[in-house]
Amino acid sequence: MSHETWEALLIFMLAINETLLATPTTKDDVGDQLCERVLSVLFEVWLIACGKSFPSPPLWRTLREMAMTWRHRGALISTWAKVCLALTHRLIGIMFPPNFPKHQYYENDSWTVPNDLTDETVAQVWFRLLHTLGSPVDLCRPQVISQTPKFLQYAMVLDMDPSSHPCLTVLPINFLIAIKGISNIVDAFLGVMSEQLVLTEEDQKKEIPTPPPHRRPAKSFSVSSVSHKGSKSSAALIGVSGRALSASSASSSSTSSITTISGSWDISSISAHILAPGRPKCNSILHLFGEWLFEAAQTGTGLYANPNLSRENNSRQSGSLSSGQNDSLESETSISLMTSRYQAGRATALASLCRIFCSKKTGEQILPVYYARFYLVLLHGLKLNDKRDVEESLVSILMNSADLLRLDLDGIQILVPHILQSLERVLPDKDLTLKPSVNMSEFRRACINILLSILPLPLHFPNLVVRELISTHSDKPHLTFGQLKSRVMNLLINALQVETDPHNTHLLLGGLLVMVQDAASIERLMGENQLPQLTSYSSSSSDSANSLFVKATYLVCHRLISSWKGDLGISLAALELLCGLANSGIKDIDHVEWERGMKWVCDYIVYQCWRPPQAHSKDLHSSVVAAFTTVSVWIMAQPSLLQNKQCLHNVLEVVELGLSGSKSQGKRRDEPIKMKDEKELKPVSMRVRDAAESLLTTILEHAGHFPTMCGPESISTLVDENILLRQCSTKSASSFKYFVLHNTILMALLDDPLENHEEPRPVVNVILRGGFGRHAWSFQLRQLPRHRSNASRGKGQSGPGRPVFLNTNPQVQRVQHKFFPDSINKIPRCAVEHSIPVLDGDVSEISHLLKQQKELETEARLMAENVKKNSQECHPPRVCGEFQTTRLFLSHFGFLHKLEGGKCSLLALDSKKDGFFKDVEMLDRMEPRTSDTCHVFYVRAGQSHYQDILANVESNCLVSNSFLQVLKTFGSPKKVTGSSQDVEGGSGGGWFSGHKHVLYWADSMSQVTFIVPTLQPLPKVRHQQIGNEDKAKRQLTTYPVFIVWLENIEDHIDFPLEEMINHTGCGQEGWSSQNCTIIFIHALQSGLFRIKLQPSTNRPTVATPLVDGIVVGKNKVGAFIRQTALNICRRKRLDNESYQPPHTRRRLKIQEISTKYELKDSRAGLLTSLFQ
Repeated sequence: MSHETWEALLIFMLAINETLLATPTTKDDVGDQLCERVLSVLFEVWLIACGKSFPSPPLWRTLREMAMTWRHRGALISTWAKVCLALTHRLIGIMFPPNFPKHQYYENDSWTVPNDLTDETVAQVWFRLLHTLGSPVDLCRPQVISQTPKFLQYAMVLDMDPSSHPCLTVLPINFLIAIKGISNIVDAFLGVMSEQLVLTEEDQKKEIPTPPPHRRPAKSFSVSSVSHKGSKSSAALIGVSGRALSASSASSSSTSSITTISGSWDISSISAHILAPGRPKCNSILHLFGEWLFEAAQTGTGLYANPNLSRENNSRQSGSLSSGQNDSLESETSISLMTSRYQAGRATALASLCRIFCSKKTGEQILPVYYARFYLVLLHGLKLNDKRDVEESLVSILMNSADLLRLDLDGIQILVPHILQSLERVLPDKDLTLKPSVNMSEFRRACINILLSILPLPLHFPNLVVRELISTHSDKPHLTFGQLKSRVMNLLINALQVETDPHNTHLLLGGLLVMVQDAASIERLMGENQLPQLTSYSSSSSDSANSLFVKATYLVCHRLISSWKGDLGISLAALELLCGLANSGIKDIDHVEWERGMKWVCDYIVYQCWRPPQAHSKDLHSSVVAAFTTVSVWIMAQPSLLQNKQCLHNVLEVVELGLSGSKSQGKRRDEPIKMKDEKELKPVSMRVRDAAESLLTTILEHAGHFPTMCGPESISTLVDENILLRQCSTKSASSFKYFVLHNTILMALLDDPLENHEEPRPVVNVILRGGFGRHAWSFQLRQLPRHRSNASRGKGQSGPGRPVFLNTNPQVQRVQHKFFPDSINKIPRCAVEHSIPVLDGDVSEISHLLKQQKELETEARLMAENVKKNSQECHPPRVCGEFQTTRLFLSHFGFLHKLEGGKCSLLALDSKKDGFFKDVEMLDRMEPRTSDTCHVFYVRAGQSHYQDILANVESNCLVSNSFLQVLKTFGSPKKVTGSSQDVEGGSGGGWFSGHKHVLYWADSMSQVTFIVPTLQPLPKVRHQQIGNEDKAKRQLTTYPVFIVWLENIEDHIDFPLEEMINHTGCGQEGWSSQNCTIIFIHALQSGLFRIKLQPSTNRPTVATPLVDGIVVGKNKVGAFIRQTALNICRRKRLDNESYQPPHTRRRLKIQEISTKYELKDSRAGLLTSLFQ
């Protein structure tokens, strides 16, 4: 057809539509029934005409003027929105590269654009049709809509105000449709999914308090080939503000829920919708749609009633920054009416504005006038009415402002008090009533994300004054961020008390841990510097770290043993929080609080272990293992807990429960106590038993003794066979005798005394290798304790010496004996006395006998003297210089006794076999602690090639000072032992490339190595050098975690993960990019840091304290990243069913050595060899 024919056809169709649609709507009139048909034909033919013969400008003007008289027709607004959205999709394909995200249509929102339209034609048609209806905000002004000839004619006939026609009650819906159409166009430019445009009439009635008159659905008729299969009524309208308001979206419904160690929520919902990297700038979008959206967001607020904010009389243009039209000011009555009837459209506009400003790129500039107008509409949208109702505009703002405080928006801090006030209304209320279309969990999640962005502000900017957006000229003192600290803390605690969603609870637990540790760090720093502000951070203050520690411990432990014990993800996050609290370094905490927290964790373990058999699963056992780790952390942080008798009893009871599966004291007090040798060992699971063994080792070896004199780098002794041989007379390793005890401990015995032993006593040197490390002992057999030994006895003494003579003879007392009393002479004699004969006759005989006796005594004395002269002194035997100390040691400690069944607990090993010492060396290289490696990268703005990224750390000129400062907080520098590579480290962090130095951190249970890769090939880290160990076993030890510093937060999309996996050597360990977890760090202009987590796609895992999107301060960011990486690796290990703890792998290696090098001999042969 010719150009004139097309013009005539379009004029004819405009005339038909004008006749049918310009009149006010009445029920069941012909215009009401045919409006959708004629409008569909008009727009489709118009688009076809644009491709064949582009309409002239007068014809476009005629279309605009006529369409503005049809705006009371809902079909016009919905059709216009569909056509503009379809044209927008075509325009995006023209303006942006092919990788720009394609806008996804809902089936009822689709519209077909002719393919023969040129690029220039599409742009012209899009812009002209977009402005066909004039300003969409006019749809909330009946006075403007009714200023048409047909309405005026109707008013003259009935003598009434044209704006009061019944058909204008549909304007709130039309207003919502128009704003939603604009919002969808904005979403298409941002590259995100938008809400469904068409809803059923039932949903329409829920959204708008004044539903339009009922209309019968028109029959399907279309010139184009658009398929409306399954479409709803054409009168159905769009939903209310925000992409996340619907209960379920198409994207979420098509994504299967993944239940992992992270929790029971869908891991794909953790990250927000990713904006298109090549999206337009905010200024460009605001130039196009800002005027309409700002004015729509002000609907019902009464802003223009303020003379200072009067509207300009300029004519409205889409790109203009003016806010007005020369209509009259709104009265209070109309404001109240608009507030109630046009809330849905206003909320949609606010949501779209929030999404636009949240799409700001790093370093992008936005005009100050846009900032001012945006903050002004947000200020009014965040206000609560007198009844403190949660209105739709407030819900819309909070739903779409999760990133608002995470970006460098100029002056956004002035809204923090108002946002906090809104959150205080929403988060603590567990019975909050919202529209059915609002998903409560997603709404609370958005609010929690905003709260996580506010957390560091009171701590790091306590004296910063919050300016007022609109000055009230009051005498009230200015508000500072420090005054918001108690409110933020209380809000965090109150929100956690009422939260039921697992994902939201995880976010709150991470935020709570960050808040406690950050507050403790700042208070400690202020205490060291003795700053005057310290008075506001006293331990007795309700918002101090001490107080927050007590509140957090009580709340988390109470909910852990009550409502969280059935959810693995929440339980792990809660236990991680308790570990973080123990390591927060808060002083002056009442010892009772520590004991109470320990008792609650022990009760949690008991409850989980005593659950019925059908309730036991891998997840339950994982939570028990994590609880045992928490107990170990608390004991290491507060060793004095073991001094409390009841606390020690509780801990040892759970150890017993973990090892044997039961307690000696049953559940009931009247049950008899079962002795340990009478119990049958049935642990809940092998993993639980291993965790209990680790806790017992912590109690017996590490509590109060870590770090050792060797430093935190080793929990084992540094003494080995080589060091002992250097101190002994023998230099042969064959001098050691090796035994395996109970199939779990490898003993190396050396009989030769060391050089520092001066006395020739039985000495045996023992090196014990068990599951929890290597220990060295030197035993010496002594007859007396050292303190009773005579130090003067030297090495040349031949014996103990003669005993000291003790003269014990009594002293001889010279006593004159009397045979008769002194009065004998006074007694008269009697006849009887003369009866005894005298001795005179026996004197000679007695004298002879005395002579003989004297001769015999003399002879005996001479003989004794001769014997004494010929006798020799008695000397002690010579001291033995050779001892069977191995036999003495094994015998004294009972290792040679037979076990039940006649099996000896000791196995001798043949150390002369080939490969024995190599296996022992391999055992020594197997760490008794978990070992993880984190790789750190620095990405400059716009970089996406891995070689460019690796080259940044070669010079400090290519990285920021903040990066270097944070890097040093990851750990302490450590020299790589045995490194012979001559590689110079870069000054931008490349010094810790792993060639000569790394950053190292360790505690009694874990160790983490941080490496900053460079362009040089990366060597293996110490704990990765396992020799020729099977690859499958190596995969169970560590998991790849990347820490990426981004100058531009948008660059996380283009991070070359595959290349980095291969370059760092993780690919050689069997890992792929699907197994890697990435922690992105972005420095904000305020000095704070924004964190973005990218979980591994293969069995994704998230952990605390850092959660996706949280903002943290500079003081603890390094410690937070280290904790998060460590917790992620712990959760990965818990989730891996084939994972074996380090001490278990060491024991298996000992069993392998025992089997491989066992000395095949009888028990008699073993005993015989010990005597040789």
